[in-house]
Amino acid sequence: MTTQPHLTFNDGRAIPQVGLGVWQTPNDVAVTAVRTALEAGYRHVDTAAIYENETGVGEGIRAAGLPRDDLFVTTKVWNADQGFDATLKAADASLKRLGLDHVDLYLIHWPAPRKGLFVDTWRALVRLREEGRARSIGVSNFEVEHLDRIIAETGVTPAINQIELHPRFQQKALRAAHAERGIVTQSWSPLGQGTLLADPAIAAIAAKHGRTPAQVIIRWHIDSGLVVIPKSVTPSRIVENFDVFGFKLDEADLAAIAALDAQDGRIGPNPMTAAF
Repeated sequence: MTTQPHLTFNDGRAIPQVGLGVWQTPNDVAVTAVRTALEAGYRHVDTAAIYENETGVGEGIRAAGLPRDDLFVTTKVWNADQGFDATLKAADASLKRLGLDHVDLYLIHWPAPRKGLFVDTWRALVRLREEGRARSIGVSNFEVEHLDRIIAETGVTPAINQIELHPRFQQKALRAAHAERGIVTQSWSPLGQGTLLADPAIAAIAAKHGRTPAQVIIRWHIDSGLVVIPKSVTPSRIVENFDVFGFKLDEADLAAIAALDAQDGRIGPNPMTAAF
């Protein structure tokens, strides 16, 4: 199996730096995608309650037949289930759908500041970690003010913040804030939802290394110290997206990609203004 790098959390646990994302993947398709990924060498799968495919992810995990301790499984509590008691119930429901007695990482999917419940939700995640139902806990789409509030009010710092991050939206300020607080940064939509694959700068780097544009972008995330979860349901692309450990980007490559960052590069919702 390909040896892949891991990043260490502030709680001492480690996460494989490359995982399979399964957003917008139906249950039946998720079974095959997860099994294909695990057979290709992935050991990290990222799902969420709102994706409505935890059942399929669990079936794919069982179909691969790997020891549970070799796997890293992430899921997330959705906004409608925020609050202390509701989050505990939602976590139990996710574990049941996955067919697991614990997840390796449980995240608050969005801060949903209008609800005003993310601190109580974080307290529930702390409880889940204490009880062993989540080995590590973190957040997704949190801005600095949300991070600082949960840290101040609970004394517990998230292990990770999963945010939109790709070459056109590099989130340098938020990444620096994470580093100051000992929080790992994880990238969702790491390929810019496919919009970056035809970029001339990326294409030139790909040609230089004899790699695909997707492999170059995934390698950029790795070389930038990020956890990356490219999504695909096509077996050949799942395998291709994991074949990124045999090369590195040089300083010229990194400089060319740094130049792609744009103020208007965000594709998904803004956590500060999202309606949900």
